[in-house]
Amino acid sequence: MDSHELMKYVDHTLLKAYARWEEIKTLCDEAVKYQTASVCIPPNYIKRIHDEYGDKVNICTVVGFPLGYSAAEAKAAECVQALKDGVNEIDMVINISDVKNKDYKKVEDEIRTIKEIAGDHILKVIVETCYLTEEEKIEMCHAVTNAGADYIKTSTGFGTGGATMDDILLFKKHIGQNVKIKASGGIKTIKDMEDFIDAGCSRLGTSSAVKLINNA
Repeated sequence: MDSHELMKYVDHTLLKAYARWEEIKTLCDEAVKYQTASVCIPPNYIKRIHDEYGDKVNICTVVGFPLGYSAAEAKAAECVQALKDGVNEIDMVINISDVKNKDYKKVEDEIRTIKEIAGDHILKVIVETCYLTEEEKIEMCHAVTNAGADYIKTSTGFGTGGATMDDILLFKKHIGQNVKIKASGGIKTIKDMEDFIDAGCSRLGTSSAVKLINNA
């Protein structure tokens, strides 16, 4: 797969707490140049990017990020504001405590609420696999599917681990036919990118893709 095709899978990402506008602008300029799937950026930059770049970039942001334990009402409010500011895609973090308490229906209901707000906009659900058992990962595949979300996503990139091939293969086995997969966190080489795509991922979340392509 050539670099142009690879970049079509990439959510070009900058989510550091101290991200400056100059860095965000560079990210967007790279996204335009390399035609990435989206830019994934902090919510406070959505409107500025939308005003400056218009339809040149596909804007993705995060909700309940990175820990996921904010109230469902707070996540809903974040989603509403992000859409008002001009976002196109939402990556939400589940409440991992609810998963650990085996309150899977509560997780599913929260995802469903956010998807209802997002409407036709893409919703990706971050389940933070590094903290979950295999049973819990399978339950999250069911919750994401039942709630009508568009993607299941492995990681925030802020946890103790990122995407693994084992998790991608587990997702493929247990998600519904309308759910896609996003691998994120720990993608360090072009081979990583290619392997995850070959395994069935439709999106890759990484801040390294442009650097990897340029180095190659």
